[in-house]
Amino acid sequence: MASPLASDQAKQGLSWMEWLQGWSNVIYEVLFQKVEARHLKTPLPLPPLNNLTCIVTGSTSGIGLEVARQLAESGAHVVMAVRNPTAAHSLIQTWQNQTSSKDSLNIDVMELNLLSLESVVRFSEKWNLLGKPLNVLINNAGIFSIGEPQKFSNDGYETHMQVNHLAPALLSLLLLPSLKRGAPSRIINVNSIMHFVCNVDPNDMNFVSGKRKFSSLVGYSSSKLAQVMFSNILHKRLPSESGISIICVGPGAAQTNVARDLPKILQVGYQLIPLVLFNAEEASRSTLFAATDPEIPKYCGQLKWDEWPACAYISYTCRPMNPSKEAQRMDISSLVWEKTLDMVGLSGDCLEMLLEGKETQCRYGAHLN
Repeated sequence: MASPLASDQAKQGLSWMEWLQGWSNVIYEVLFQKVEARHLKTPLPLPPLNNLTCIVTGSTSGIGLEVARQLAESGAHVVMAVRNPTAAHSLIQTWQNQTSSKDSLNIDVMELNLLSLESVVRFSEKWNLLGKPLNVLINNAGIFSIGEPQKFSNDGYETHMQVNHLAPALLSLLLLPSLKRGAPSRIINVNSIMHFVCNVDPNDMNFVSGKRKFSSLVGYSSSKLAQVMFSNILHKRLPSESGISIICVGPGAAQTNVARDLPKILQVGYQLIPLVLFNAEEASRSTLFAATDPEIPKYCGQLKWDEWPACAYISYTCRPMNPSKEAQRMDISSLVWEKTLDMVGLSGDCLEMLLEGKETQCRYGAHLN
């Protein structure tokens, strides 16, 4: 159990120096990412992936669309986990018509709504009942509701925190039996450089205490930091023999409509979109690299052996980077882990039970392995 002092320190937020350093990292990425990533080819060359099964959330637009398409075109069995199955089937038909291969793309579609934790449980139960091994889970889906007032899901949670962190965390845990069958396997969380500019209060992850003024920027960045912190603990608690690697990925700053809620100095950068920002295909490279590079499991194993305080983090350059110093705080990360399990309705021993194939209860629906 992490100390109460850690929780008190988390409430204080970042120091002005940490805040300044965080925004410096964000500004540098926005303005210089194309220079830093000039060694990468677009699209990223992929090896044959015929024996790989991948679930990709949020795969009908943006980065997720590119990831799903390129994995499928390289031979992988791709499961598009999406809110709108009709849109997914339409995309599959388009990709099939465009592919040069005579073979049909191996793509399935399953409905998943991250704004409903019950939907996450249903999806996981349906997939696990198939008894198929899962090699790669890509938690790509996310939201950044620019300039909008605070909103809550039907589960009662702030929407950024639920879609960007809580639901992917629950999905990752409930799919552990399938990932274990597919080992060596990987859980890839598409993260953001924005996790550098915030802190997480484990006692107020829902932003209801009134101690911090809520904005969509605060909600988004805090959810991304919580994702890294939770991933750190999952990385440490998963036994090496499970064969499951945990990787967070920074896709870079992609062409999205986020300027309204950013400081004016960053808005200048976003007005230069064609010059500095990645398109979706460019922003997909780090995720595809994390999903397919054969050295990733070895790197994750080395971090575990060295007792590094964070899981693997791959930057938009497809090279390892360190997450923020705040993200590497194991005391706060442990509290975030505990609070997350409570919020998604799982017991403290759920990790061990899921890996052992035992029945696991979740208050959003009984989960049978």
